[in-house]
Amino acid sequence: MDDRLEALRERLRHFVRERDWEQFHSPKNLAMAMIVEAAELVEHFQWATEQESRDLSPEKRAEVAQEIADTFIYLLRLSDVLDIDLIAAAHAKMDHNAQKYPADQVRGRNDKYTAYRKTD
Repeated sequence: MDDRLEALRERLRHFVRERDWEQFHSPKNLAMAMIVEAAELVEHFQWATEQESRDLSPEKRAEVAQEIADTFIYLLRLSDVLDIDLIAAAHAKMDHNAQKYPADQVRGRNDKYTAYRKTD
């Protein structure tokens, strides 16, 4: 695992232990908390145009960064509680997606893989 990610995970473990919050960090609770934070992130883009979503003011960018961080922290904590190597899982998923969405077949397309993948 990346050293910076491992350091963050250790810092998060310490933070949680210091507050006796491990008792609340079941996978169910962490997954729900992560989704709540993701919803708060989405609120910043609700009703924005594509361009507005790209051109954030410094204040809005800071708020969005906070929500991204909250979501990431819960995801990292969830992966830790479940003993899932987040980096390895992401690489495995990218390998899976590379097979599911071959670049030569999907370049410039945004349809679901079932639109071009032949079924047996």
